Amino acid sequence: MVPKLLVLLGLGTGWAAQSPPCLSAQFRRPGDFILGGLFPLGRDPTVSLTERSEPILVGCERLFIDGLIWALGMRFAIDEINNSSSLLPGVTLGYDMYDTCFEPLVALQPSLFFLTQNGTTGIGILCNYTNYQPRVTAVIGPHKSNLCLVTAKLFSSFLIPQVSYGASSEKLSNTELYPSFYRTVPSDKNLVEAVVLLLNRFGWNWIATIASDDEYGQGAQELLLSTAGNNSICIAFEGLIPTDLSEPNAKSQLEDTVNLIKKTNVNIIVLFAYSLPAQALLEQSIRMGLSKKVWIGTEAWMLSDIPASIPNIQSIGTVLGFVMKTGTVPGFQNYVADLFASVQQDQFCQESRKLSRLMNADVLPTHCRECDHISLGDISPMLGLSEVQPVHVAVYSVAYALHRALGCTPKACPKASIRSWQLLHFMDTLSFEVNGQSFRFDQSHSTNTGYKLIFWSWKNGTLRNLPVGDYEQSLSINESQIQFHTADQKEPTSECFMHCKPGQFRRIKGFHLCCYDCTDCPENTFWSSKDSSSCTPCLQHQWAPARSTRCHERSERFLFWAEPLSIALLTLVAITILLTCLAALLFGRNLRTPLVQAAGGGRTLFALLCLVLLSLSCCLYVGKPSDTLCTVQGMVSALCLNGCFSTLFLKSLEIALVTESPRCAHSLLRWVTQGRSWLLIALCLLTQCLLCLCHLHLGPDHLVSDYKSLPTEVLLVCHTRSWLAFALLHSYNSCLALLCFLCTFMVHTSGRRYNIARGITFATLIYFIIWIFFIAVFATLRTVLRAVTQVVAILITSLGILGTYYLPKCYIIWFKPEMNTVDRFQNSTPEEPEEDS
Repeated sequence: MVPKLLVLLGLGTGWAAQSPPCLSAQFRRPGDFILGGLFPLGRDPTVSLTERSEPILVGCERLFIDGLIWALGMRFAIDEINNSSSLLPGVTLGYDMYDTCFEPLVALQPSLFFLTQNGTTGIGILCNYTNYQPRVTAVIGPHKSNLCLVTAKLFSSFLIPQVSYGASSEKLSNTELYPSFYRTVPSDKNLVEAVVLLLNRFGWNWIATIASDDEYGQGAQELLLSTAGNNSICIAFEGLIPTDLSEPNAKSQLEDTVNLIKKTNVNIIVLFAYSLPAQALLEQSIRMGLSKKVWIGTEAWMLSDIPASIPNIQSIGTVLGFVMKTGTVPGFQNYVADLFASVQQDQFCQESRKLSRLMNADVLPTHCRECDHISLGDISPMLGLSEVQPVHVAVYSVAYALHRALGCTPKACPKASIRSWQLLHFMDTLSFEVNGQSFRFDQSHSTNTGYKLIFWSWKNGTLRNLPVGDYEQSLSINESQIQFHTADQKEPTSECFMHCKPGQFRRIKGFHLCCYDCTDCPENTFWSSKDSSSCTPCLQHQWAPARSTRCHERSERFLFWAEPLSIALLTLVAITILLTCLAALLFGRNLRTPLVQAAGGGRTLFALLCLVLLSLSCCLYVGKPSDTLCTVQGMVSALCLNGCFSTLFLKSLEIALVTESPRCAHSLLRWVTQGRSWLLIALCLLTQCLLCLCHLHLGPDHLVSDYKSLPTEVLLVCHTRSWLAFALLHSYNSCLALLCFLCTFMVHTSGRRYNIARGITFATLIYFIIWIFFIAVFATLRTVLRAVTQVVAILITSLGILGTYYLPKCYIIWFKPEMNTVDRFQNSTPEEPEEDS
């Protein structure tokens, strides 16, 4: 094949002066079933579409070599099928190809011609098109998505199969809108998935995306924008470049785009564009001195010879991109070489023109004016680069559908009339094989053969498309083959953010929502998902340290029995109880002595018992609290303290009567000194009980789980529900203490007699001092020290009463027995009646 092609290339240089006379007549052939073809044979319309004043036919001036090669690929496939003895034996396929000129308006002209009723030039207006036979059985093409979006609606209304060899827009995957549209290329959705995997592979999350202002560019860019956010990729900016470079503002748009690239300082640019817009952008980047970047492209411009022919193209940096995995078409290059040899022969050209006239060539010409002015040498460099297989497969997909619809056998096909819509079922459901490779249209009517990742490799000024990876279901890359064109030859970085570590969340910075700093999650929150933009608060019963990935259960906190503070307090309680019991024992053994009688006699033992019970009530504050404990704590301590103060109150009244009202003391002292005094004590306790009931009614203390005071624990604390109830509970004891103080603090005795009143004064004074401090501290504390404060207040009150009133008397009984005499204590209160002394 190669020697033959080289010989023909040599002949082609000689033919350059004498151009091939009839290549333009090679795009029409009659047959049993006609396939329409839409190919971009030229570019640059001869008439400005915006300035047209009459609906005339529009042609193109310059030949587009890729489009010519694709058209020849369709011709080759049909000739190959017609020469096959097994695919459609006895059936001849014809073809009718037209130029689209890359313009939807131009593509509509032949599309309408394809819809004309077979044998006529008019489109029938019918209520039912089931038996309608259009001019063509199926359509191959066009190449671009924006053209397909126009023609596909037209052909879908007649359910004529249309198989594109290059339209990749995801919009065309909508089989409800385009039920008869198929394509032999993957959707842009697959391409974008591959690009995103490439960006993630190299950790590039700060990129720019630029697209041509057409359906292909905008559609692919929209897909990338919607996919990038879910893959932690930040789009620095999204730009559009004009497709019509003749527009007045085209140059300024390109300059603005390059300036934006410089301003955002991105190193990675994803470019979705066809060759001409891509060429314009790359040339503008070189002119404006844009530093070397990584350009990620697609086959729409990477495989074209136009961008690669830009002067100083190596200065743009590194170029990577995805191109479809396509196989070679065996025999195609020989076929093209033979065809270019044949079109030089007059007899071949006469036969070609004769066959072309049979296709009503006078109605709508092919409009490939430059085709008759091109040689094999002009197209040979592109024969190996242009992707012909998609066209080849598109033709074969229709041929296999015809094979099944006709019910062909390996030897013959029955002569039958097949409507276009009858082919759709077979194209949807059955697979077919071309050159040993199996193909099948998926649910979106696309074929997905995967992509190759190629790298523009420069060697001695020559460009080579070096395969460095592939993508089907996953992406594999041979990174050792990629040489990044940077100053240090290292892989460039392009990051707007760092991937946050576990326990950190994103804090957005600047104007880009996906640019952020990584910040540690604060206490009592945790990081719940990868790259989360916020931290999740822990539940109320849980806690977490800063930068945590999970929450921990809070432990309960209260005054434990075994902790050192509790042991110290309980030791103090034991000491207090021991001292109180020793005092009671001493008073009991000396109950008939003048000192004990003067201190209160039997009532002192009752008071000491109440002090023991008061000290024991401290144990209610240690250990795990409950609602019941919280309710009874205050009431038990108040009742015990009331029992003690009621005895002191009687002694204070006795002293006050003797000192302040000696005239009526004789009649009243029997109520505070004899057996009747127990009635007053019982009355005091009954009053306190009534106040306890009021306390229960107004709102007793209850158990509260405090989750705020301690960082890692839940504090179980008895909460004061009503301060009015608290005041009622303790106000009565305060009133008794105040009366005791008022009755005793001004009493004086002679130097040789013991002053009973002084002990009561100091006891009540200590009580007031302790409880003033206690209330101030108790109202503000929200920790375990709240219970400690209550215990300490009770113990100091008990020790204060014991130390100021009872222990001095114990000292006299034990160490100074000589002072325990009637002279010292009888008539210790002046003018006391003799019978009551």
